[in-house]
Amino acid sequence: MAIEVGTKLEGKVTGITHFGAFVDLSGGVTGLVHISEIADNYVKDVNDHLKINDVVTVKVINVDKDGKIGLSIKQAVDKPASESRSRPERSGERFGGGGGGYNRDRGGRPFKPAANKPSFEDKMLRFLKDSEERISSLKKNTEGKRGGRGAKRM
Repeated sequence: MAIEVGTKLEGKVTGITHFGAFVDLSGGVTGLVHISEIADNYVKDVNDHLKINDVVTVKVINVDKDGKIGLSIKQAVDKPASESRSRPERSGERFGGGGGGYNRDRGGRPFKPAANKPSFEDKMLRFLKDSEERISSLKKNTEGKRGGRGAKRM
């Protein structure tokens, strides 16, 4: 049986690593479920979700030329339409319409300028002032230790 992208198959977990799990498909073919494709939430340790010899349903997400098969457990689960990630466009909100008087940033979220936040120029002036103070104190502390500027020699 040829394994094609998009097909859902049953398989048995044969190995677990820190980056994912190897699943044996029919006919002795093995594929990898990457740690990011195990569950919808964050997976810190694969062992928390899978055990060796677990039977899992996987979806084939890619097949490389060299025979490597990429699998996904989270894409194999059918989700109800209400949980889809695409968000409906709200009327009049994008591109300046509506929005409560705020400018919109690239993500379409309201942008509120922070009150009393120093500007870039203010930050730069403060940095230069602090820098000059530090350099002058370093010069004062190191001049006498090098034996220069009028130190008497014996």
